[in-house]
Amino acid sequence: MVTFFIALGLLLLGYLVYGRYVEKTFGIKEERTTPAYASQDGVDYVPMGTKRNSMIQLLNIAGVGPIFGPIMGALYGPVAFLWIVLGSIFAGAVHDYLTGMISLRNNGAHLPQLAEKFLGRSLRHVVNGFALLLLLLVGTVFVTSPANMINNLFDGTGSTLAIVTFGIFAYYILATLLPVDKIIGRIYPFFGALLLLSAVGIAVSLFTQGYQIPEMTLTNMHPDGLPLWPLIFFTISCGALSGFHATQSPIISRTTMKESNGRSIFYGMMIVEAIIAMIWAAAAMAIFEPGELLAMINAGTPALVVQEVATLMLGSIGGTLAILGVIVLPITSGDTAFRSARMIIADYLNIVQKKFTSRLWIALPLFVLSFILTKVDFRLLWQYFNWANQTTAVIALFVGATYLYIKGRNYWIALLPGTFMLYVVWFYILTAPIGFKMDGVLPYILATIGTVTLFGLFFRHAKAMREQGLECDISSDQAA
Repeated sequence: MVTFFIALGLLLLGYLVYGRYVEKTFGIKEERTTPAYASQDGVDYVPMGTKRNSMIQLLNIAGVGPIFGPIMGALYGPVAFLWIVLGSIFAGAVHDYLTGMISLRNNGAHLPQLAEKFLGRSLRHVVNGFALLLLLLVGTVFVTSPANMINNLFDGTGSTLAIVTFGIFAYYILATLLPVDKIIGRIYPFFGALLLLSAVGIAVSLFTQGYQIPEMTLTNMHPDGLPLWPLIFFTISCGALSGFHATQSPIISRTTMKESNGRSIFYGMMIVEAIIAMIWAAAAMAIFEPGELLAMINAGTPALVVQEVATLMLGSIGGTLAILGVIVLPITSGDTAFRSARMIIADYLNIVQKKFTSRLWIALPLFVLSFILTKVDFRLLWQYFNWANQTTAVIALFVGATYLYIKGRNYWIALLPGTFMLYVVWFYILTAPIGFKMDGVLPYILATIGTVTLFGLFFRHAKAMREQGLECDISSDQAA
């Protein structure tokens, strides 16, 4: 377990050292009034404490991604640990912190508004489309996956699955429409405790029951021979870097009481998510051979692996509690996915959300579309979700880099991971079955040209924005 424990140590060190550096680079100001107070409306802008916000943020960002993704990533072997650790410290946590804090400085603005301000007006429409597509896919995936897990847990039938799916949709509607502190703010701390207990239970069992976690090797162990590059960056997203998080952080930027809370809420919860991802990837590697793991995934999606791991390691009662902790994850991300979509549409159309009817007519079409998408194959949805997810992450990182460039601070902390992932998403869509299906040298050339071009345009645009004297932050008076 040397690799496993070194990885956990690096994640904690990343939070304590690099997280503090990122915070210092951003430059927090304790005297600033946050949107929770400046725009308090009792619906979305509601002051809440750090512990409460941290737990909500963790549950918002940690859907099935940090469990399903690492389980599928475990097929590649211990090399998956590298992406979880390095990706979360230098890309994912930076991404989450910057999007959350820049949103906080701009009255809780969502990513499309931030993209318009820092990357150009035309991008607002593009990012709106990407963000809504991503949130719709997330909401749909996070209806079907927990419904299947609940159905499997109780050995249900097709009719049971339909009832469970309806119940999840009903909860999502309430969580999307009601004020943030009425449902989400009250039940999430309990859900969070269940989630953390299940992850800790699996981790302790790995140690006490004598399981052997494979040590680090750069060998690709995937039984189907699927290439490590670039698939590992899309297979494991929420446990390392996820654009979905950029759609969730503004929810909490509207409830954060002080800027100093940001490191524990945004950077810290990404590190916690990475630890959860490490635990489930390690469990999958320790218990199953790659071929056996692949067969189980193909037989019942990663949900079947979750059930087998939890029951085997914790027994029937403990396993059931662990599975419930996993079920909590997609449900508590699906509800805020629809809530974020509702808020983004409202901001885009400039519709005030104090009235219940205003929230209702925006939300209902989203649920109708999501219900239709539940009839699509899960694995196909997951592929499109992964590409849209990482493309959104690139946009968010470039927003962060532009903000820091204009401020005269170290923008490379966002630009380097953003540029790397830009090349990855170019290459993936050029070669993937859901993309242009290219092979040979051509996709490498085209991905390089696309990346270098946009890299150059970044400096040209950011320099122009700085010379124009763009005001990066909205004052409390402007927000009010």
